[in-house]
Amino acid sequence: MVEAPVETRRDKAQYGVCGFLALVGGLVIVDALRIRHIANSNDPIGPKPVPIVLGVLLLVIAVLYAVDVARGGSGEAEGGEDVDPTSAVDWKTVLLLIAAFVVNLVLIEPAGWVISGSVLFWGSAYALGSRHYLRNLLIAVALSLITFYLFAIGLGVNLPAGVLQGIL
Repeated sequence: MVEAPVETRRDKAQYGVCGFLALVGGLVIVDALRIRHIANSNDPIGPKPVPIVLGVLLLVIAVLYAVDVARGGSGEAEGGEDVDPTSAVDWKTVLLLIAAFVVNLVLIEPAGWVISGSVLFWGSAYALGSRHYLRNLLIAVALSLITFYLFAIGLGVNLPAGVLQGIL
């Protein structure tokens, strides 16, 4: 008895992911090519090569992924995941997270990063189910201060100080 060949089903939606990766890679390259060449004694190469390399790598990954999808490759289902894909979306959590991000967006300039970031971190913890309000607030303020100073001192990027200008 001759067995029928097993037909592999291609997931055509994965080509959308390939296209997205290629689009992002192309945009990164185009944007990097618009950077003026700024070289000094500390950095003779300038800022152009890194984004160009990243863009090329994104294009290579998009092509390799498209070839894998064309050959019938697909990822294995997650074995240890405790998620029920048939369960309904928890819209309350989603809307609370969106609200935390919107409040952060609105407050970041007038109130500053430390306050808006604290609201973002505390609101996210609340939306995700934590009900330790005071502890979460202390952690949120600490995270906001740490990220504020890491960006300012470590990266040289000044986040808005807002109403705390002169205090921080």
